[in-house]
Amino acid sequence: MSEHHYLLAIDQGTTGSTVLILDVSDKNRPEVLAKVTKEFKQYYPKPAWVEHDLDDIWESVSGSIEEACSLVEASNVNFTRKQIDGIGITNQRETLCLVDRQTRRPVYRAIVWQCKRSADICSRLKADGVEALLRDKTGLLIDPYFSGTKLTWVMENCPHIARRLKEKEVLVGTIDAWLISQLSQGVSFATEASNASRTLLFDIRNGDWDQELLDMLGVPSKDVLPEIKDSADIFATTKGLGFLPDGIPISGVLGDQQAALAGQACFDIGSGKCTYGTGAFLLVNQGDKPILSKNNLLTTVAWSVGGKLTYAFEGSAFIAGAALQFLRDQLGIIETATQSEGLATNVAAAPELYFVPALAGLGAPHWDPNARGAFLGLNRGTTNNQLIRAALEGVALQVCDLIEAIEADLGHKVERLRVDGGACANNLLMQSQSEFGGFEVDRPLNLETTAFGAAMMAGLGIGLYESLDNLNNTRKCDKLFLPTNSDEMLKYRNEVKAGWKRAIQAVQMFARN
Repeated sequence: MSEHHYLLAIDQGTTGSTVLILDVSDKNRPEVLAKVTKEFKQYYPKPAWVEHDLDDIWESVSGSIEEACSLVEASNVNFTRKQIDGIGITNQRETLCLVDRQTRRPVYRAIVWQCKRSADICSRLKADGVEALLRDKTGLLIDPYFSGTKLTWVMENCPHIARRLKEKEVLVGTIDAWLISQLSQGVSFATEASNASRTLLFDIRNGDWDQELLDMLGVPSKDVLPEIKDSADIFATTKGLGFLPDGIPISGVLGDQQAALAGQACFDIGSGKCTYGTGAFLLVNQGDKPILSKNNLLTTVAWSVGGKLTYAFEGSAFIAGAALQFLRDQLGIIETATQSEGLATNVAAAPELYFVPALAGLGAPHWDPNARGAFLGLNRGTTNNQLIRAALEGVALQVCDLIEAIEADLGHKVERLRVDGGACANNLLMQSQSEFGGFEVDRPLNLETTAFGAAMMAGLGIGLYESLDNLNNTRKCDKLFLPTNSDEMLKYRNEVKAGWKRAIQAVQMFARN
């Protein structure tokens, strides 16, 4: 009988948690045996505030693991939970978690990356003239998006927690550290460089927490932050769980967008991907030397393997798939996100009708946290189906802005974009992306590349794969979307982009005091 190898991947996202179980007995052809996703509640205590309950998140993760394992056990006589070789974790990155050092219980709701409560703190830091220093050390811009200013807000607005932080009774970290702690019964509270690089507290060149940055943001001590390990490493082993046996190594961790970059096998300099999840996130591999963008993109750590850091350009649009959730949950014009393609295919939107999805502000390259979403170009004949199409096109046009900024930094055109995430299953969205951008869009056979990348990193962490190069053959293309490069399409593309720029200017102007 051939030897069987299994990996478990946890993808802890903004609106739900997904678990994959993969058979990696054939290392070049990993097979997904089960996928389970469980959503959890979103909390909006004030306008532009977003919170999660960490217990809700843990319930969604543990429940998904139990159900995924049960599905495989029911269908695969070769599988037992003891045969899981390693666990990979990928997660929403900038969400801030605060837990009691002794009990590892939450002391405050998680402050989600979308939350804008620290906008005034960001304005103050900019006025203090520290942005250049922060950018040089972290590769980031000052924005409420990142968890460091969220922690500053806690220090200034929650005196009881601030006192406990100063006394080192509370630990702060990102979602990965919380999950590692939960899976190991509190033995480990750790992170790795791709997550740490999203905090405004991490020097991307030195690969460690930076005391000057901590002082600037009012963080009392490095001792309240997680231990930083390699992305492919043994973070802990499972302990005290009813749904998994003890001793399974947690052997790979990456922030969600970096995991997708790995899952898309973007290991060469200049290769890149865009993930269409809650937001849209474009990453392009920079290699082992960090390059600061001249076009308002971020420079982030892609991963740390063997003690060596790899970097990436990143551009983020905060709302992508969440635009369809907004149409479904707030406006009620669709019942499911999957309906959008069929309803919008035979109607027109741009260049007459636009939706700017600035429901959580504008990300790169605009970086305007005060901007708000809007439909522009409405008339009495506008239909719901046109609104749906405008929403899809607004997502694609945001990504075009990111691509243009990347091209300016790289000095050459993007010819092909690898895509993933739940929303890229929408053929109309992907064809619109190709048409508006004028480049090929390459969708993989496995859309769960974020969880897949975490699983591959876990395989690397336990030695199942010897190096990143061994992961190149694990990605397979499903469909290639090609642009129509006629004179007529070029004219239409230019009209659409010109209208889009006016729409962006309109929402920014509206947000000004």
